[in-house]
Amino acid sequence: MAALVSCNKTAGTDSMSNAGSDPVKHGEYLVRITGCNDCHTPGYMEVDGNLPVNDWLTGSPLGYRGPWGTTYAINLRLFMQGLSQDEWIAYARSARSRPPMPWYVLRDLTDSDLVAMYKFVRYLGPAGDPMPAYVPPGKEPTGPYVEFPSN
Repeated sequence: MAALVSCNKTAGTDSMSNAGSDPVKHGEYLVRITGCNDCHTPGYMEVDGNLPVNDWLTGSPLGYRGPWGTTYAINLRLFMQGLSQDEWIAYARSARSRPPMPWYVLRDLTDSDLVAMYKFVRYLGPAGDPMPAYVPPGKEPTGPYVEFPSN
């Protein structure tokens, strides 16, 4: 998936003309094609992406468990409320998240793409609740999780 997103980098750049000069619309497009909703929007994949935009990016209580421990897709709408645009860009450039988050996709986006994503998420506004915290290896998560193979 991440490889496909990286290959689509020029498609994302070309799409800016399709979204006009509206960075919010471009940000919505980028969130859709980079797969943010796959993990950060509950139920998104189950309905083939046919969820109202107002339901997007509220995080998921489904854990992803592997040798790294158990991680959760955070509520991006709450997370972004606590960041300035410059802080978001700095975060995206330096993020080194645990699996399955493809942090390198953020790293490879242009600054204008990151600004557009930021503006879109901020446009959506805060919604939902914080997601469970990271659970280290050897500790049992309390909620549902997907087990990743260890090799």
